[in-house]
Amino acid sequence: MDPFRIDIPQADLDDLDRRLAATRWPAEPPPGTGWDRGVPQDYLKELTDYWRTAYDWRAAEARLNQFPQFTTEIDGANVHFLHVRSPQPRALPLILTHGWPGSVAEFLDVIGPLTNPAAHGAGAGGDRSEPANAFHLVVPSVPGYGFSGPVGETGWDLVRVARAWAELMRRLGYERYVVQGGDFGALVSIVLAGLDPEHVAGVHVNFLITPPADPAQLADLSESDRDRLARMARFVAEQSGYMKLQSTRPQTLSYGLTDSPVGQLAWIIEKFREWTDSADVPEDAVDRDLLLTNATIYWLTATAGSSAQLYYEAADMLPTAAAPPSPPPPLPVPLGVAVFPHDIILPVRRLAERSFPNLVHWAELDRGGHFAAMEEPDLFVGDLRAFARALPIGTSSPR
Repeated sequence: MDPFRIDIPQADLDDLDRRLAATRWPAEPPPGTGWDRGVPQDYLKELTDYWRTAYDWRAAEARLNQFPQFTTEIDGANVHFLHVRSPQPRALPLILTHGWPGSVAEFLDVIGPLTNPAAHGAGAGGDRSEPANAFHLVVPSVPGYGFSGPVGETGWDLVRVARAWAELMRRLGYERYVVQGGDFGALVSIVLAGLDPEHVAGVHVNFLITPPADPAQLADLSESDRDRLARMARFVAEQSGYMKLQSTRPQTLSYGLTDSPVGQLAWIIEKFREWTDSADVPEDAVDRDLLLTNATIYWLTATAGSSAQLYYEAADMLPTAAAPPSPPPPLPVPLGVAVFPHDIILPVRRLAERSFPNLVHWAELDRGGHFAAMEEPDLFVGDLRAFARALPIGTSSPR
């Protein structure tokens, strides 16, 4: 494992500045359309100007570099990860996995509270001395994303990512650990637990797809549960165009996004408007600079196309597949689910219990959306601690 420090060449930042200044803008959309047809041009122009003249990548870089980072080759991929040890010796090992269009920047606001509760408040009413209140964190960039960069071959699906995480935790010397994820990170975490239950003590997710296995399961659902299934159907019908494109023609898409920083920004920022607890603009839910840090990572690492490849590899597990994803086999470890009300898809507990008999924790939060750790870090941390306190797990320290 090699120590890693983010140090973007100034020439790359100067190139970004030139490209932003020379943006070729399309015609204005029809008046009064707002966000209905995509990102409004007046909003994007203002955000682009802020990105070019006010946003400070070097400050974001310094913030990321506060945390120990490493790279290691696993199965042919160069995997980048943060490894942040807790000062609490009895802390629980935890691996956090992001999805698309996320990155390790998703977790910047929760690293401190999760690793050092004594400095940030124990949260959830717990005792600071309890190991379930503190975690040794491993936060990897998914192969093809960010500083893990493009992968050199096909086949990097969710199972392969999960196997890489199992190997990463083995190399770090963790015998028992908890896994957590949202978006693709939730699917990777569930797969990892199924592949390696001897080492995974529990799975916590803030995203879960619960399609009915057959029409008969709809008969005893409540009206609110039916509304959740209707919400998933609306997502597939109205908001999944990005998914269909990335799961079928990711390479074609990559040319435009890799050449135009404004195109890359618009492709990402739209999702932070649609998938978050935002009233008008994405910044209602997530700090503007943090939004731009996430988008800038995609731009500077030129991973628009390589990150989209995961959709192609995992196409049969997406809700836009010809048939709904098959229910997973019974999960051999405890599962905890945090439901944030403004997520794109809301799981149905009754259907989840049928697919996951080991469901031991279910929390309906009162605010927040798809990017839970960015939107509501306190709720995210508190619920993760509540789940961990219920697990029968010993502690494990790295070698």
